[in-house]
Amino acid sequence: MTRGESNAPGKSNARGQSNVIGVALLLGVVMLSLASLTASVGMVVQSNAATADAARVATDMNRALDPVEVTGIHRGRVAFSAGALTTEPRELRVLNESGTVRVVRVDAFVFTNGDRRVTDLAGAVVQGTGDAGRMDARPPITSSERGGVLVVGAAKLNASGRTVVSKRGESAVVRTNVTHDRTALGNGTYRVAVETKTPDAWGRYFERQNATTTTRDFDGDGIPSVVARYPGTRFCYLVVHDMHMEVL
Repeated sequence: MTRGESNAPGKSNARGQSNVIGVALLLGVVMLSLASLTASVGMVVQSNAATADAARVATDMNRALDPVEVTGIHRGRVAFSAGALTTEPRELRVLNESGTVRVVRVDAFVFTNGDRRVTDLAGAVVQGTGDAGRMDARPPITSSERGGVLVVGAAKLNASGRTVVSKRGESAVVRTNVTHDRTALGNGTYRVAVETKTPDAWGRYFERQNATTTTRDFDGDGIPSVVARYPGTRFCYLVVHDMHMEVL
């Protein structure tokens, strides 16, 4: 028998089997890692696509629904690769020291795709996730810095109730026929309340106008209104921009 040889039965076979098992386990770990990496990449790609979709919808909504600059018939398109367009009931209120002066059923034009949401409400466009959001287009609600005048523009959808669910490569045509009506509400200390699912974005907008904000659920439906109190005595105008919106 030469040096290094062994006559132990089955020893070489056991070593060979151990090597095969080790290689199989290593391949299994590699395959699991690749599957996890593929799933992670897929989630990132899907998330980026949804984010890009929401940004495109926000831009399209801002162009399609232009309540202040447009009078008469106007058409625009809202394109998206996945998700749905719906309308939801919302109210805007003007209040003074005596209570509610006007209630306008403005409603919201809403795009949803998973947890992402874009809303055109009262002339503002807000996009975000959950109750967080940022305002991409500001509402037509303006005031002078030190009292004097408050102009409350209320963009009213007055919409057909059609829901649009996307199919690849399709877009929704939005038709409006815009009219404007201005009412002088007189002198007083005023508050403006907007019913919204993204109160933080609206609160930041009002606070930049030197208003103080609170929240209140006026109608008990679980959706709060951001209530902005403007300082000082002002002469208030309410301008209703009635869009008579149709989704074709």
